[in-house]
Amino acid sequence: MIFVNLPVKDLARSTEFYKGLGFDQNMQFSDENASSIVISDTIHVMLLREDYFATFTSNPIAAPSTGTQAIYALSRDSREDVDALLGKVQAAGGQEPREASEMDGMYGRTFQDPDGHLWEAMWMDPDALQ
Repeated sequence: MIFVNLPVKDLARSTEFYKGLGFDQNMQFSDENASSIVISDTIHVMLLREDYFATFTSNPIAAPSTGTQAIYALSRDSREDVDALLGKVQAAGGQEPREASEMDGMYGRTFQDPDGHLWEAMWMDPDALQ
C-alpha cells in the first residue's frame, strides 16, 4: 500500500475536492487534522492541515503553487476514464494546467488540486506497448 501525505490549507475544501472526484473518505482515519481519501485498495491520500503536516518534518513545507516537488500519476482503464476523471476535476474546482498529452501508446492529462498539488491521470494502450 502507499499513503501519499499532502499538506493542505483548507482541510474541508480539499476533502470535498477529492470526494468530488468520486473517491471515498475513510472516516476511521479522519479527524480535525487529517482526512483519509481512498483512491483504491492500495492507494490512499492523507490530506493533512499544514500546521499538522509540519509536525512530521523539520524541513519547511514547499508551496506547490510556486514549485513542484512531485507529480502523482494515477493509472486509468481507458482514455475515456482519463477524460471522465478530468471532467470531475473541473466540476470540483480543480485546474488543468496544460493540454492532454499523447505519445507512444500513452494518453495523459494533468490536473492540480485546490492547493496546487500536481496529479496525472494516464492510460497506456497495451497493444501499442507490445
